[in-house]
Amino acid sequence: MKNGPPNVRGVLAVLLAILVIWFGTLDYRKLVKPDEGRYAEIPREMTVSGDWVTPRLNDLKYFEKPPLQYWATATAYKVFGEHQWTSRLWTALTGFAGILLVWFAGVRLFGREAGRYAALILASSMLYVGMGHINTLDMGVTFFLTLGIVGLLLGQQASDERVRRNWMWLVWLALALAVLSKGLMGLVLPGAALVIYSLVQRDLKLWTRLNLGTGLLIFLLVAAPWFYLVMQANPEFFGRFFIYEHYTRFTTKDLGRFHPWYYFVPVILLGMMPWTVLMFDSMVRAWRGEVSDRRVFNPERFLLIWAVFIYIFFSISGSKLPSYLLPMFPVLALLMGKRIAEMRERVLIWQLAPVLVLAVVATALAPSVAKLGDTPQQVEMYGQYAYWATASAALWLATLAGGIWLLARRRKPLAMVVLAIGTLLATQIVICGHNTVARERSSVHIADAIRAEVKPDVPFYSVLMYEQTLPFYLKRTFTLVQYQDEMAFGILQEPQRWIPTIEQFAPIWRDKGEALAIMPAYLYPQLQQRGLPMRVIFEDYQFVVVSRK
Repeated sequence: MKNGPPNVRGVLAVLLAILVIWFGTLDYRKLVKPDEGRYAEIPREMTVSGDWVTPRLNDLKYFEKPPLQYWATATAYKVFGEHQWTSRLWTALTGFAGILLVWFAGVRLFGREAGRYAALILASSMLYVGMGHINTLDMGVTFFLTLGIVGLLLGQQASDERVRRNWMWLVWLALALAVLSKGLMGLVLPGAALVIYSLVQRDLKLWTRLNLGTGLLIFLLVAAPWFYLVMQANPEFFGRFFIYEHYTRFTTKDLGRFHPWYYFVPVILLGMMPWTVLMFDSMVRAWRGEVSDRRVFNPERFLLIWAVFIYIFFSISGSKLPSYLLPMFPVLALLMGKRIAEMRERVLIWQLAPVLVLAVVATALAPSVAKLGDTPQQVEMYGQYAYWATASAALWLATLAGGIWLLARRRKPLAMVVLAIGTLLATQIVICGHNTVARERSSVHIADAIRAEVKPDVPFYSVLMYEQTLPFYLKRTFTLVQYQDEMAFGILQEPQRWIPTIEQFAPIWRDKGEALAIMPAYLYPQLQQRGLPMRVIFEDYQFVVVSRK
């Protein structure tokens, strides 16, 4: 296929299919703990309190992250109501916007064909798809970081001074929004990558083309007001947010998220499926590409440096989660889109062949998911999930086989559409299937069972635990008993909002005319032995909910 005008109807049909698959499942799955419950609840409490400056979780100050996604989600609640899909809407929107952004950037940098392929690759990379449908903060910051990178690449290639200035202003705006999405990483990571690029390319004049003066002004006008307001209202914010949440988390094992340096190896290998082999090929090509004039900005070299830097940076961090690699995916998709546009079909077939073998193995093993269960309840739930996993693996296998068949007949554009949409759909199936095991990670069934007993003016205690999704489903907060975890800082600021020990809780419970409490299942018989009056209103193998009356 020549790099000419695309079939407009065909492009729109593909775009519509991706859009429907992308957004069509947002309300299907139950929220799962901890992240989805936490990031659905904080915006809900903002709408209830009317305080959009000081984030709170369970009515306790919570300064782990900045507020941009909280604001966006709270706005969605105001406009559309408090639902599972509105809690995930910002994540899904920024994920889909990232696909469109990569398409636009690919076309401008490397041509129409490369842009279309880059968008298809990003829309079907398994980790990117998964994180686009799970309510965390990583997709939002990834979008704004990518917007900043795209603005930098297009601005540095512009010959017109006014055009370059406008792109650079967009860069500074994007970085400010990245900081408001997830903190200083939104400025530090791009700055470090730019330093590395300028040293590798020996292009120090690049720093004179960043519009630093007006750019920093734009950055401060957008990012600074909230930081000023939150520190005015909460003097303790500075130490918690800037020192603990940034320096301490990166340099220590304080959060229990420490993993060895090779933790991200399987994450990137599996998360980039089915394009993993292509990824390595594209990175090697980008590095080996000829650099005729080092004074001319090289977008491929910067994209490569960004991807490698992100991987190394988080590999040496004391805190690791799979989603931390998400900012690599859009830039890698751009490199891979360019590579596929230049690649012969036979080469891509060989790169997909190992993935086809993996799909065969996944299809064969998927029916055995139930064997992963450790308890009878898990065996039952995992057995139900096996049907979803098998359907997903079988579809993925058929997709890969069909794509390779089309490539063998030199129909690369159609093959890429089949591979992308099939993989996107297969990933969505395996994500949606999680509802079959949601009872272990979600409390919607508890909320449904006890909702009639829950009244706004009746105290509700959470003893030795905090079930992250329950506040959202019940639309209320709890009084914690002998439990702190991530709310320890908020409790330190407002200790009157919790009960430190069960010994202190027991007389309070006895004196209450009406009250509710949720606790781990093992704790209930221990409290019975203390003679506490309790009527069970819900019980399963994990939790017990009791009423004082």
